[in-house]
Amino acid sequence: MIIKLYPENPAQRHLNTIYECLMDGGVIIYPTDTIYAFGCHPCKGKAVERIAQLKGIKKKEADFSFIFSDLSQLSTFTKSFDKSIFKVMKRNLPGPFTFILEANSNIPKIFNNKKKTIGIRIPDHNVALSIINQLDYPLISSSIHAQDNILEYNTDPEILHDEFSDKVDIVVDGGFGDNQVSTIVDCVDGDFEIIREGKGILQF
Repeated sequence: MIIKLYPENPAQRHLNTIYECLMDGGVIIYPTDTIYAFGCHPCKGKAVERIAQLKGIKKKEADFSFIFSDLSQLSTFTKSFDKSIFKVMKRNLPGPFTFILEANSNIPKIFNNKKKTIGIRIPDHNVALSIINQLDYPLISSSIHAQDNILEYNTDPEILHDEFSDKVDIVVDGGFGDNQVSTIVDCVDGDFEIIREGKGILQF
């Protein structure tokens, strides 16, 4: 199934359908401010497993990000962190950044491992934020690499639907996506180490 959501005014009936899918343990493809990604509810273990299989990895080895709608949700999955980190995150989010923080005990339960960190994102994309606000919970997320030897990432939701319609439950068409990944910033040691340069330029 493919559902068209317009960023300027996402239809509530479509958001309800996506919500029901996620609550039933479904897997979606949805747009962000960088590239299209797989998404699911983090408390639906079989859905997390499905995304791991789509990525060709084991769930215990997964390094998926969590997509939030605002910073107030972070305490559910992260340990407390320095105010200076919070200020930088607040200055740069929503935006094309993944911040690595120290995870609390909820993360190992999701992945069945001893994972000690979590990558968090708040994308500057109204479709993604509308889905998360409707769910009232963050999404587990993982970028989709193109199956093409030339393109690294596929920006066309119609092509993504052709490729994955038999592997996911819903493809959310939010228009053409970007082909740049997020900038990853490691904050675990209380500093700001950029471990991957992407679309975002960090503002201090």
